[in-house]
Amino acid sequence: MSDLELQERNGIWYAVGTIGGKRIRRSLKTRDKKKASELAAHFEATAWKRHTYGEEAVRLFEEAATSYMKQGGEARYLAPVIKFFKGRAIGTIKPAEIRSMALTVYPKHSPATRNRQAVIPARAVINHAHDLGWCGPLKVKMFDVPKSNKHKPVDRAWLDAFLTQADADGLPHLSACVLFMHQTAARVSEAVNLLGEHVDLGERTAVLAKTKTEEWSVRHLTTELIVRIAALGIHEGERVFSYTDRASVNRRMAKVCKRAGIIARSTHSAGRHSFGTNAMTGEGADIKAAMDAGGWKSAKLFLETYVHSKDAGRKLAEKFDRQNGKIGAIQTQPVKRKGYRFGKKA
Repeated sequence: MSDLELQERNGIWYAVGTIGGKRIRRSLKTRDKKKASELAAHFEATAWKRHTYGEEAVRLFEEAATSYMKQGGEARYLAPVIKFFKGRAIGTIKPAEIRSMALTVYPKHSPATRNRQAVIPARAVINHAHDLGWCGPLKVKMFDVPKSNKHKPVDRAWLDAFLTQADADGLPHLSACVLFMHQTAARVSEAVNLLGEHVDLGERTAVLAKTKTEEWSVRHLTTELIVRIAALGIHEGERVFSYTDRASVNRRMAKVCKRAGIIARSTHSAGRHSFGTNAMTGEGADIKAAMDAGGWKSAKLFLETYVHSKDAGRKLAEKFDRQNGKIGAIQTQPVKRKGYRFGKKA
């Protein structure tokens, strides 16, 4: 026998009754009694399931995804993930199923793409649901991503050759843009979107609006960079470097590199990647200081990408030598070896 009964009020049907000791009065939002009866039955079954097994038994993945996006979660890659898990109770989804989903949705893509566009969004939704008390937290093993040699840093000699050629070609905005990325670790999209009001030459700062990490980020400018930006004649409401998209910057860079007779490098290689590498290897900066200056949030990514041990064994040996001081003559004398057999003197 149903615990809920139908009641009509002003032509609208309601489900009224008690489930698990909790008083229920819910509008079914219909004037059709037959439809109201079906809705009431479904609502009652769900309510009893929630009462018996908890929220994780009734909350669906798409419901959690909707809540996640309403609260500011990234929606860019969620559509195919929602389609795959549609109708699934969020508390029933296991880590292996998320990896399987990634392989199904992106069968021919790289491990990095599967991680970024499938595993991370799905995991974010489930952990958001955990925060709401709808399910437990979830840990998912990411797909192994082989280290890429695509990006290589540039040195000062390359930079000087590039700037000289760009200046000779009458491209001061390109020169300033590349130098800005190289010395501040700004991404090309952030450099392209830099407006005049975001730069304070007196304070020697530039503010990157809404960066990849979704925060405003302050970058400090060198004297060399201030001189070049000032020469551009920046104005409020206008792009500092004039370019409207990152592709145009990369195309111009490739042509300048060819005329300069230097190896072509992308905006990421000449900019952010070079900043991180040069800060750690050339300048010997503190890791935390380098991360803060360049706007890195992931210590794991930064350490794996930019912090490398060069001649570590030799340097440690030299350090021990300095600690130990001079070695006494007696320590350099050969020691007469004693023979042993079966634990006894020979």
